[in-house]
Parts: sequence; structure tokens; C-alpha cells
Amino acid sequence: MHARSAVVDLYGDHLREHGWWAPVAGVVRLTQACGVTPAATRTAVSRLVREGWLAPRAVDGARGYAATALAQDRLRRAHGRIYATGPPAWDGRWHVVVVEHHGDRRRRDQVAASLGYLGYAHLAAATWVSPWSSPELGAVLEAQGAGWTAWRGRPEGSRSPAELAGRLWDLPGLATAYEDFARALPPPGAGLADLAPETAYPLRTRLVHEWRKFLFRDPGLPEEVLPSGWPATTVRARLLSVAAELAPAASTFVGGAVRTARPRVGPAA
Repeated sequence: MHARSAVVDLYGDHLREHGWWAPVAGVVRLTQACGVTPAATRTAVSRLVREGWLAPRAVDGARGYAATALAQDRLRRAHGRIYATGPPAWDGRWHVVVVEHHGDRRRRDQVAASLGYLGYAHLAAATWVSPWSSPELGAVLEAQGAGWTAWRGRPEGSRSPAELAGRLWDLPGLATAYEDFARALPPPGAGLADLAPETAYPLRTRLVHEWRKFLFRDPGLPEEVLPSGWPATTVRARLLSVAAELAPAASTFVGGAVRTARPRVGPAA
């Protein structure tokens, strides 16, 4: 697990319960439980500060970092996608986005990566499409200096919605990835609720982190365009069950790390 991912997952999955803040020592302890070195964690935190995700803040004399308002908004949205029980109802219309390409290749690659994360697939030159309209689209593209135009509609032509989805997304490869992930999940009856907090936290973090990667590959396609027996449905249900079983012990571990890293403030002498 990369240090940046470990820090972002920590803030997005647990620290909202602690005011989106944690002391430096607490962040280091929690990422170290996932195999990340303290030096790598501190480097990742510094980069997240420069990128506007975290801001330094001291609480009761403890030096720490809080998620910025922008980060909180993005983390809430990601959390909603990660723990969604399934795709919402679809009206049959696609969201089409045309991006005005300019700048160097690195900038264009950044725009493409952002659109992919937001659930858009590359339809044609400068044109992207998704079954859903992302509320983050405007802010993300404007922050990257990209002009754009978008609309919703039903395409005309010989392709059905399912055929269009099959062209835009690698559904066989995605199905295989879901099946591989399913094999990594603990089976029912594994006694997850009895695990110690220091064991439950890294296990849950790694599983949710791997599941989060699907946000970059799968926009949560509606059932109408998916093959029958689509594996994501049962895999999602099992992941949510595992995450819920591990949550109490994992939250205990996070709370302990946050509290013990803060100095105790006694009464004035």
C-alpha cells in the first residue's frame, strides 16, 4: 500500500469521526500498521498539504493535520461510491462531455485520469461519456484549466446501450477483476467480529483500499447495460458485510491511536 493511499484512506474512512483531524504521531502509527514507514507517511502528508488536501492544525498542544473543506467534500463523495449498495436508477440518457484539449501531454493525461475517476469513458477524440453526471466534473476540469461542454441525451444508431457500454468499458476484464477480488475476501463465518483492533484495522483498510481501486475502472454502470450474472453485485454485498463486521474493532484502533498521540491537558496549576 502506498503511503499517500494509506493516509487518504485513513482520513476518508475513519477521521470524519474525529473532526477530520489527527495528530502526526497518530497518523504515523495507523499507517505503520498497514506496512508504511514513518518517513514515507510524513512525505505523503507534506505532499497532501501542498496539494490542498490537508492543513496543519494544533489541538490541545498536539501538532496534527486536518482535511481541508475541499478534501472533505471529495472524501465524502468517494465514501458514498465505495459503500453504495448498488447503482441508482438510470433514465437511459448518457452524459456526454467534450473537452477542449490544450497544453502539454502531461496535462492531457491528468485530465484523462480525472475523467476516468469520475466515471467517464473515452468515446472519441476529446469526447467522453458516462451514464451518470458527476457533480465534481466542472470543478475538476476548471482546476486543470480545461474548457468543456456537456449535455445529456439518448444516442441514435445501431448500437444498444449494452453494446455501447461493452465498447466503452472492458467488461470482461472488469468482471475478472471482481472475481479475483472476491477470492481475497474472508469467507462467511470467519469470525471477523472477534479480531483484535490491531488486526482488524489493517485488514479492513487493505480490503477497502483494493475495493476503492474499482472507482477508477467502474463508474457503477446501471444494470440495464450489464451482462447477466454480473459479479460486482454479489462481490459488493460481501465486501460491505466484511467491512461492517470489521468496523467496530477498526474504529477502536483508530480512536486509541488518535487519543494516545495527543498530550493530556491537565488543570492549570
